[in-house]
Amino acid sequence: MKHEPDPDKPENDLGFLLWQITMTWQRQLNRALDEIDLTHTQFAIISSLRSLLKESNTVTQKSIAERSNTDTMMVSKVLRTLEKKGFIERKEHETDTRAKRVFLTSKGIKTFKHAFKITSATNQDFLSKLSDKDKFIQELQNIVRIDKIFNK
Repeated sequence: MKHEPDPDKPENDLGFLLWQITMTWQRQLNRALDEIDLTHTQFAIISSLRSLLKESNTVTQKSIAERSNTDTMMVSKVLRTLEKKGFIERKEHETDTRAKRVFLTSKGIKTFKHAFKITSATNQDFLSKLSDKDKFIQELQNIVRIDKIFNK
């Protein structure tokens, strides 16, 4: 079945379908993460922070935004919320007076581990509806890689 763009049938438009599937997936993740007082966006920022901390002791808001491919101002707002919840801590940067170094607290590490299990199970359930999950994931990874190459 061929899906041609038709303004009267958005369900046949690839962009509309991608938006709908993203919204459905995020809704499921947010519902699942509710039990630990975390949103999917907050989890993504904590996840990016955690991976950066494995590489360097100096992680900034800017490096988190770059790793997570998100807006710096949005990251700033999310970090403020995560700090209020006790998941992260921010300290003065040694050389850049405008920047702060960001760290996970022990509560943040514990929460990340729990959230990782929750999101993994939710993703597994969500993707189980695909006929070839591994091929789909590989194709998504290729799209992300190409985007990063051309949009640096």
